[in-house]
Amino acid sequence: MKSILKLFIGLVILFNNLVLSQGFKIETDHGTILELDNMICSGGYWTEAEGKIKMEVLSGLWSDAQSWEKRDQAIRENMFAGMQWDKISKYDGKINFVKHSKKIMNGYSVENIAIESFPGFYVTGNLYRPLRRQKQYAAILSPHGHLKDKRFTNYVQLRSAYLASKGAIVFSYHMVGFGESNQVRHEMPISLLLQTWNSKRVLDYLIGLPEVDPQRIGMTGGSGGGTQTFVLTALDQRIKVSVPVVQVSAHFFGGCVCESGMPIHKTAYLQTNNVEIAAMAAPRPMLLISNGSDWTRNTPNVEFPYIKKVYAAMGKSQHLENTHLTREKHDYGYSKRIAAYAFLTKYLKLDSDKSFQENQFDEGFIEVLTTEKLSVFTPEKPRPNTALKDEFEVLKFLKFPTDQAPYIYYND
Repeated sequence: MKSILKLFIGLVILFNNLVLSQGFKIETDHGTILELDNMICSGGYWTEAEGKIKMEVLSGLWSDAQSWEKRDQAIRENMFAGMQWDKISKYDGKINFVKHSKKIMNGYSVENIAIESFPGFYVTGNLYRPLRRQKQYAAILSPHGHLKDKRFTNYVQLRSAYLASKGAIVFSYHMVGFGESNQVRHEMPISLLLQTWNSKRVLDYLIGLPEVDPQRIGMTGGSGGGTQTFVLTALDQRIKVSVPVVQVSAHFFGGCVCESGMPIHKTAYLQTNNVEIAAMAAPRPMLLISNGSDWTRNTPNVEFPYIKKVYAAMGKSQHLENTHLTREKHDYGYSKRIAAYAFLTKYLKLDSDKSFQENQFDEGFIEVLTTEKLSVFTPEKPRPNTALKDEFEVLKFLKFPTDQAPYIYYND
């Protein structure tokens, strides 16, 4: 009996050292102490070596589909609580929108659109539609990452237009605080909540279209757009197929407040990371796209095997794939796009032709449009005068305590 007790105590100590200590450890003039209040895991929170060890420890916390589902539920509940989802979820109703300037292109059309995510707060974007008429279409959410020009950049336009030409209605939209979605700063502390809610409302809008097949909903984005992809997929079962690009990492938690600025990865009783959050897509089809020059460099050997274990437990190993491009960098370039095209075409049942069968994807027919042509709000078509004017008004509307840190912005 004593030997069993000693073994149990040893395992508890090992768990605390491996799983919890890195999260709570801080350096002071008096040496290393434990900080129990800091629940934010951001950036390179763990080293690569630590990330690998953590995955081994986390893998030991569950053993089959039933035990994984319990962990999945615990992580999901913590994510909602960490984002303070209850402050915004009450605005889950009819969506008001502004849409104009439809442009007929080669095989698809583009419209400028803004939806009211909650009263007075807008998500700006573009709606790409197939020109070919059919009874129902797949739909794809296309968020961008922290790269130049955001939703207006050429690679966002290229993937949105290509997928639309193959039979999907694609909604490309701005991150909070970028481009036309500039009612708040991107760096505000509740950016993660606002951004996740915006994605959820884009999904609501798409599924509300009578011509959209709710069983064929996909999502893909790169970098910060990859984070948006696996976070919403984890929280919302309506996303049926996902392709997070160059972002899922065991040791890197996202370098921006919109990814890790709220305590979704840790409580006093739970530690998780983005690998487990991505794994919550199971058993729905998911393609991880990784490369050899950023925090996804270890995907084939660290992140992918863990997620594969989850899919295997659910009997759907075939629904998970990894395209690893060793010599490539952190972007959503052509080689990454064609991998995404093939996967989304397969699982969303998009149009496939000879070029698809030969694994060649011609984007030459796509015209990249100017910012002016894609903008929703212009001097002639301004944002509605009922819009919230700044982040202070947004915080007050959502009943965040503007007189307490970290929500203090204005000193009169």
